[in-house]
Amino acid sequence: MKYSGQIRTLVAVDCIILGFDGEEYKLLLIQRGFAPEKKKWSLMGGFIQPTETLEEAAIRILKQLTGLENVYMEQLHTFSDPNRDPVERTIAVAYFALVDIQKYEKQISKEFHAEWFSLKDTPELIFDHNQMIEMAKNRLRYKAAFHPILFELLPDKFTLPQLQALYEGLYDTLFDRRNFSRKLLSTGLFIKQKEKEKETSKKGAFYYKLDQDRYLSDFQAFLKFIPNPDKLMYQEA
Repeated sequence: MKYSGQIRTLVAVDCIILGFDGEEYKLLLIQRGFAPEKKKWSLMGGFIQPTETLEEAAIRILKQLTGLENVYMEQLHTFSDPNRDPVERTIAVAYFALVDIQKYEKQISKEFHAEWFSLKDTPELIFDHNQMIEMAKNRLRYKAAFHPILFELLPDKFTLPQLQALYEGLYDTLFDRRNFSRKLLSTGLFIKQKEKEKETSKKGAFYYKLDQDRYLSDFQAFLKFIPNPDKLMYQEA
């Protein structure tokens, strides 16, 4: 049985995959393999299958490209402009994922001709994908002011200067080093390691690891240490 007099509408899922290489934010893009807009840069996406939920489709698409599972992923927004896809009426549900580049760099599928781009220099993408990315940046800026969400982008061990660069890159601003480090350490989320990172300076900076138990239990009660988040979240990076 079907509803009479109704026209078919397709539902697609698009994944905004973000990483951080220690200096700047990166966006993983693919070359579209079919018309329209063939060989143009695109977000990784696909149509939802009859037996899938939206979340299952997003997880499948992410795994196809990166080989990773159990990464942070969040539904962003539904894009429903009737003319967004020139072929058929397609509603797109966008998700953004935060991944540790070091964990998946060798797992990226060559089939899709995937390539990392600086988030600051995103090329012109197909359809409304640039709009999706802008919305993802603003959502991330807002959430990062209240929750330790950005730690999903870090390797297992990291330095405080690397962590500061992570936040400064997102908000396109500079923070006082001592004040920022003091507030970070006051959260109790970090475990200091014995070894130092000495590639960037002779003195070196101690590595830290995230206290996973405390991170998971305190995720919704994270100390707000980003000043004036409402002012910063809409800045263009």
